[in-house]
Parts: sequence; C-alpha cells; structure tokens
Amino acid sequence: MKIEHRIGVAAPAEVIWNSLAEPETWPAWNPLYTRAEGKLGFGARLRLTVHLEGQPDRTIEPVVTDWIPGDRLHWDVSMLGGLVKSTRYFEIDRVSETGCIVSNGEVFKGLLGPAAARGIGRAIWAGFEAMGEALKARAEAEWDAWPEAEKAKLIAGAAPVEKPVPLPKASTVPRLKAGILRR
Repeated sequence: MKIEHRIGVAAPAEVIWNSLAEPETWPAWNPLYTRAEGKLGFGARLRLTVHLEGQPDRTIEPVVTDWIPGDRLHWDVSMLGGLVKSTRYFEIDRVSETGCIVSNGEVFKGLLGPAAARGIGRAIWAGFEAMGEALKARAEAEWDAWPEAEKAKLIAGAAPVEKPVPLPKASTVPRLKAGILRR
C-alpha cells in the first residue's frame, strides 16, 4: 500500500533540498516530525518523533537507504518484529529551472504493513500534506530571500548547492499547524 502527497514548489531543487538535508532542523518548520536527530548518509540511522493528528506521538529509528542531494531521500523502517515494514521517500522532480514537484510518501510492506496503513491512512496523508505545505512555504520563502545575482548564478549552473544567504529564522518562516498556515 502506498500513501503519497505531491506538491508544486516555486523554487529550485537545491533550495528545497536545503530544508531536507539537515534533519535536526526539521522540528523548527515541520509539523510531522516534532523531533529529529541524525545526519544523512547511506546506512545512517535517524531518530524521529512522528506527530499524526488523533494518534499518540511515536519515535521511529529509520535507516537511510538512498539519498542524492537535490534529488531524493529514502529510508526504511521495520516495526513489530518485521510484521510492519515501510519505505519512506522524498523525491524532487525538476519541472523548470525554478520549479519542482515534491513527492512525499511511504510504501507499506510486510504481513501487517498494508492493514496498519489502512487503519490510520487518513492521518498519515494529512501529515504528509502538512509537511509538504510547510516544505513548500519554507523553500519558497528561502528562494525569495536570495539576491537576484545569486539566483542567476544558480539558474546558470554556476552557483554551489550551499545556500548563499542564511535561512530565515524559524519564526519568520510560515508553519503549518493542524492544516492551517500560520506565520
């Protein structure tokens, strides 16, 4: 069983990736992961607290199975002795120099995986939607803050992936809470 949210983002893939690349910053902007520890790398273990409306918060320890900066992040989780398994993914598809589609989803496997997902599927999708909206707002705010000269360099392929200006403070970046965009 697969649950996925897709959203268009008016920012380059590199800018979107800036928000995904550092999990420890996720709680400042991400309503789905209220605590996050770890660094991205093949085989790296993350420690994340997941918040879904109507469900108790739970801590998971996924293992990063695939990541390409500016393109994708995948991790695997196994629960209940392997009866519930899933692959969580974030994929950035470039549709123009300054626009992307971000896919944010999870594939549930294992003997009980699909049944578990069906049981709380709406809450999972709502969490993915909230994260997607928050990521969109953050990336677009960051891209808008870039100086025009730096934007031109990135579009021309001459700019590094590192962000040329610091991210806005968390309090100035729009944040989703319970499906409502707040500033």
